[in-house]
Amino acid sequence: MKIYPLNSGNFKLDGGAMFGVVPKSLWQRTNPADDNNMCDWTMRLLLIEDGDRLILFDTGIGDKQSEKFFSHYYLSDHNSLEPNLNKLGFGLDEITDVFLTHLHFDHCGGAVKWNKDRTGFEPVFPNATYWSTEKHWKWATEPNAREKASFLKENILPIQESGQLKFIEREGDFTKNVFNNVDVLFVDGHTESMMIPHIHYKGKTLVYMADLLPSVGHVPLPYVMGYDTRPLITLDEKGKFLNKAADDNLILFFEHDHVNECCTLQHTEKGVQLSDTFRFADLF
Repeated sequence: MKIYPLNSGNFKLDGGAMFGVVPKSLWQRTNPADDNNMCDWTMRLLLIEDGDRLILFDTGIGDKQSEKFFSHYYLSDHNSLEPNLNKLGFGLDEITDVFLTHLHFDHCGGAVKWNKDRTGFEPVFPNATYWSTEKHWKWATEPNAREKASFLKENILPIQESGQLKFIEREGDFTKNVFNNVDVLFVDGHTESMMIPHIHYKGKTLVYMADLLPSVGHVPLPYVMGYDTRPLITLDEKGKFLNKAADDNLILFFEHDHVNECCTLQHTEKGVQLSDTFRFADLF
């Protein structure tokens, strides 16, 4: 089994939206904003090579939307997923599984592309099974007004129409062995049934954080995104996770932190806090 971090591009989001009720004077210490109050974020993916399976975790934003849409997010290094896959010696047709933590556009947009004559859409990974959950799929295809702008039908419906969609069964809040050496934690604060993969690798557990913990700057418990649909549930889920991460020395792998790839946490007199930050390659 081998794990490869991948970058699918960088973008910007409003700092206030990313930190909710936390004052800018506090969050800008870790995530400085530009003159438009926008902070830098990345779309960092994971690729697992395990026997004859090549499993990709999330896909980034993709390239289907209009220039106006993309202009809101100040993209850089856009569409770097395929070149970065190629650098590792893999092609799009070799991906066997695409695991979508949830269906917000910056996590699943790269799963679907225009067809050659731009009359419709098709999967980017022609031989892959795309994995979601039944509850989240229903949530995304019948969106509430708050999240509707994040669930874009052109990113979602073509996956089902292709016949490549399958659902991971949710067994309570934690399902074991969805893949070899991969367990999944389900959380509902950010959006319904978001999946947080726990990957057992070389004697350690690597957790792909998705939007439960977007960055090191979100480690303090009250630092919850304004995007979360159920922030009080996020507080509870996040509190439980932070304690477990510190207890079990989990390796947190950040999807969105522009600077820090991984971190560990520790218990202190002031609660769970950051222990160390490092690159994936420096640990493994």
